[in-house]
This record gives sequence, C-alpha cells and structure tokens, in this order.
Amino acid sequence: MTEMTDEVLIRVEGTAGRITLNRPKALNALTLGMVRAIWPALLKWKDDPAVELVILDGAGERGLCAGGDVRWLYDSRARGLDDALAFWREEYALNALIHRYPKPFVPIMDGIVMGGGIGLSAHVQGGTRIVTERSQLAMPETTIGLIPDVGGTWLLGRAPDSFGEYLGLVGERMHGAGTIFSGFADVFVQSAKLDELRVALCKARAADVKSVIARFTEPPPHSNLADRADVIGRTFSVPTVPAILDALAREDDEWATKTREALLARSPKAMAATLAAVRRARKLRSLEDALNVELRLCLHLFEDGEFVEGVRALLVDKDKNPRWNPPTLAELSDATVEALFAPLPANQELGLRSPN
Repeated sequence: MTEMTDEVLIRVEGTAGRITLNRPKALNALTLGMVRAIWPALLKWKDDPAVELVILDGAGERGLCAGGDVRWLYDSRARGLDDALAFWREEYALNALIHRYPKPFVPIMDGIVMGGGIGLSAHVQGGTRIVTERSQLAMPETTIGLIPDVGGTWLLGRAPDSFGEYLGLVGERMHGAGTIFSGFADVFVQSAKLDELRVALCKARAADVKSVIARFTEPPPHSNLADRADVIGRTFSVPTVPAILDALAREDDEWATKTREALLARSPKAMAATLAAVRRARKLRSLEDALNVELRLCLHLFEDGEFVEGVRALLVDKDKNPRWNPPTLAELSDATVEALFAPLPANQELGLRSPN
C-alpha cells in the first residue's frame, strides 16, 4: 500500500510502515498538510498486526526536516490566528502520539534536523533514534523570536547539567556524540549504511528492531559539546539571561566571547521565556504538560509580533536586523515574561493529558 501526496510519502514496505517527508527543496519543512497526512497513518498502523514498526526519514540528501514551515506561519498572520493555532495544536498532538506510540518507531535523523523535525523524532522512546555523521540537530527558535517548542523545553530540561539552557538559548547545532550526550538521539550509523538498514528493518519483527539496528551501529565521532561542561555549568546555571551574559563576559575564552555575541543578537523576550520554560519543564510530569505550556508561549509570541518580526528579518526581508520589542534585556520586565505563560482562552488551549 502506498499513499503519495506532494509533501509526504506514506506506505507499507514489508513489516514496516514508512513515512518520508517529501519537500527536499524546502529541507522537508513541516506543513499542516503533512501533519494531517501522518496522523491517520499512525493511528491505522497502531492497530494493524501486519505493521511491526514505523520508519521516519526525509527525501533528499540535506536532512530529515528543517522545522515547521515558519514562512507559511508568517504569511498566515494576515489571516488572523486560526491557521497558526491549528498548525501548532495538531503538530503538538502528533508529537505526543509519536512519544507514546506502542510500536517501535525509528526516526532516521540524517542531515539537518531542527524545530519541528526534532518534534517528530527526538521524543521517540525505546532507543531507536538514529543519527549519522551528517546529522546536525538544533533548536534555534530564539533567533526568530520564538521558544524551543514541539516539546523542545521537555527535552532541554532533561539534558545534562545546564546544557538545556545553553542549547535552548544559543541554538547550537549538535553533531555526532553531542546529539547522544544531550539526550536527543540514541545510536550512530554511518549514512552509507542507511539503505541497507532500511531493507533490514522492513523485514524485522517488533521484538527484533533494536537488535537489527545494533548490527549497523558504531561509536559516534567525538563532539566537543561535552568537553565544555565546566564552562557551560559556570555560565548557564545562573538565574537570569543578563546574569548569563555577565558570566560569559568574565570568561577569558574565545568560545565565551562568541557565545555572548550570539546571545546579544537573539530576541530578549524569547530568551527570557526560553530560560524560564526549560527550567519549569524540569518540574513537569510529562511531555504533554510541556506541550501545553509551549502552545501558550508560541501563540502569545505570535500575537505580540515578536515571532513575526524574527521571521521577517531572517527569512522574508533577510536584512538580519530584527527590531525586537523590547530591544534590550534591560527594558524587559518580569511581568512581560510571565504574561507569556498566561492561559489561553478555553477554546484555544491544547489540553493534552498524559495517559498516566
């Protein structure tokens, strides 16, 4: 059985349900149509005894998914909130479904995987999240006036030490061992072996999926992410974003200087909200709880124009000169940040609940 749309290929091959994101020219950026195509397939396969596992990958050589289609979200602002709200609500529900999926789910996180691509792949349980030597994983939302969503705050809140704060605020790209160290992936496979791995998985039973993957895995290449544990701990464990900037300024280190410069270009409001959200996520009980909070944050940042301005500067006008509101951390009040966490009207709330 094969179902093909312009944007996603859904079919069964052997014992595997296969989902291939199919917008290679757009780095497989996720659209609402893609979300709506994947959802019913997963529900159907969940109860189909012929489908033992699910494989997720992306078309083309550049990556699994560069994130949600933020240019489409930008354009939707002219139509009001309905399109953005529908996209985020349905995308987050899909993230939760994948997280709780009862059959082995194998995301092949080859190439660029960011934002919405993380939401489709990094919440998978069971040790089947695959990266390659080409993998570049990141949550760079603060560059466009948003917070790490699609459950990003949940993942970042469970990264070691203060790495969640660092990765969430800076949006650094993770490679090799760094993706596994940070908790976003499980195993490393050389990209040259992926076709052979897919063939083997399409013959596998659910109980054998991990052992099949293990035949293709090897130690990942070194990443210097873990090597920076001490300095990241010193600089990103402090209470506020201004304190982080001060701590970086005290470090006599090129990395600290560049990191501080990068943060100064980010949205002050989005950074403060991200720091608070990651730390609050550590106290939440479930991914679903984190997604509920993230919808509030994203919709408020969409409504007040911070996200729209970030996309304009980076992707529309491409002047890379966003006019953040407020423009500096010194002008940002605690009350403004706290308002971003305020509940939405009842008909807009996500309302996901964990099964436990």
